[in-house]
Amino acid sequence: MTVRAKLCGIRSESDLRTAVEAGADAVGFICGVTHFSEDALTGSRARQLAALAPPFVSRVLVTHLEEAADIVRVAELIGADTIQIHGLVTPATVRQVRDTAGGRRIVQAVHVTGPESIDAARAAAANCDAVLLDSRTATRLGGTGETHDWSISATIVKALTDLARPVILAGGLNPANVAEAIATVHPYAVDVNSGVETPTGDKDPAACASFVTAAQQVSWLR
Repeated sequence: MTVRAKLCGIRSESDLRTAVEAGADAVGFICGVTHFSEDALTGSRARQLAALAPPFVSRVLVTHLEEAADIVRVAELIGADTIQIHGLVTPATVRQVRDTAGGRRIVQAVHVTGPESIDAARAAAANCDAVLLDSRTATRLGGTGETHDWSISATIVKALTDLARPVILAGGLNPANVAEAIATVHPYAVDVNSGVETPTGDKDPAACASFVTAAQQVSWLR
């Protein structure tokens, strides 16, 4: 199985071009935030950038919004193919998004904070198309640059196998550790933001290409 790679936090035409040339399967546009993100976009800017994504590169709305109607409205505005719900939402809200999102795929983020995250992931899996495992801090719901306990993530992958629910691994990934992360967790896909950026917050072409290549090379060993 080939591991897919998503490059998140796209905020400029240069970022988008870099991600596409690196071979990313998906690109993430952060729009509608409740916690700080350097890469947050207005709806109009996210729409402009998403429209430039070429065919076969999935456009992902990443949002902290907590009301289903608001989430779907932004997804429709920017023309997202997939909605990544990164906020602290209820299961009922996720179901409402799924039922009103016009067939868009729904990914729900689960923050891996300890063994209790295993049950949280199983609960989330019932209402979405994929579960994304990420790190969090007191001030950030994503983009922390910090890894979490990959052994817990690996347990979640096994726990969701019977539900046929893909798992996406995020949180502190970069070109140097993504191979080890994949070998440990065996995710369906990996997701990176700050781990492939320059000091100014732009996507680094060499780092993005190295990340995607490393992910694809490890996938052949599975």
